[in-house]
Amino acid sequence: MVNADIEIETLAEFDRVAARGSLSGYRIQSLNLLERTFALLSADTSAAVFLGCAMEPDASAKVRADGALVFPPVPDLPFDPYRGLLYTPDELFAGLADGYECTPDAQAYAWFQETKADGDVFSSMLRSIHDDAVSDALDEHLAGARVVGVMGGHAMARGGAGYRGAAELGRALSRSGLTVATGGGPGAMEAANLGAYLAPAPDEALTEALELLAKVPSFAPSVSEWARAAFAVRERWPAGGDSVGIPTWFYGHEPPNAFAGQIAKYFANATREDGLLARSTAGVVFLPGAAGTVQEIFDNATPNYYASRSEPTPMVLVGRAHWTDHLPAWPLLQALARGRAMESRIALVDSVDEAADVLAAMR
Repeated sequence: MVNADIEIETLAEFDRVAARGSLSGYRIQSLNLLERTFALLSADTSAAVFLGCAMEPDASAKVRADGALVFPPVPDLPFDPYRGLLYTPDELFAGLADGYECTPDAQAYAWFQETKADGDVFSSMLRSIHDDAVSDALDEHLAGARVVGVMGGHAMARGGAGYRGAAELGRALSRSGLTVATGGGPGAMEAANLGAYLAPAPDEALTEALELLAKVPSFAPSVSEWARAAFAVRERWPAGGDSVGIPTWFYGHEPPNAFAGQIAKYFANATREDGLLARSTAGVVFLPGAAGTVQEIFDNATPNYYASRSEPTPMVLVGRAHWTDHLPAWPLLQALARGRAMESRIALVDSVDEAADVLAAMR
């Protein structure tokens, strides 16, 4: 096929291609085609692949007769395994007015809890298909972007100095032209996405937003109240900047934050972790965290050590006392880097105020 972009992920794209009379060779992802029967009956659909598309029986029979592969929608799932686009906060938190437990995010986690250990190959296949579709959508969204990862713990409370610092970092990175990517959860992750969200707004908007959010400092005990506070900020400043959150239902007790413009949520945490770091091609800033952040430091350090992703990417650790005394990851990272190409690509800074400039100097 001459057209290299063979994926159709919106009805507008479908209509544009179908109007030319041929869908041959295209991959049509998760579209409701019940009102596109005439187009399906009229167009050449040979060698097309329909992933989770609703169709009328006569349209389905025709495209199958053409030789198309048809993967029908899976009934009674709280998520779409064939989705063509990333999630949005509005999508994951739909129904929040009735409580977080009513949202698609909570329902997907409940399904995961029910099926993750039942040994059913169908359930595990659906999770894998979903995660692969999300990865595909994430790569499409980030094509051409300079992505910087911001890692940090989920326990950082709204209202504290650390949370403000992470938000200011996210804002500074976004204003410098980088796309901020985080683990997509609460705490430091939410703060960085918040900063990126408010990057187009005047500086005082962040101060006001932090005051609003501080009224609900944590997602415990109520995810519903925590999320509603975030949506109140979004309503106050609706024209937010874009950033990416990459959370996981593996940590179901950690809800996604509402400030990432696009959310790539996974069932498999290992896929999510590696994908987040691999896509952070402009470097990674590691804020103080615990076991999860330590794991991310060395997940990032390994390909830098072996140069398996070509040139090592910058790594900036924030918090000298935290990373040398409390959790001494920095001495080990220094020892690994010594004499290798990555040695000039790692840095330890005292405060978050230094992180953006140090990162820029290493890019």
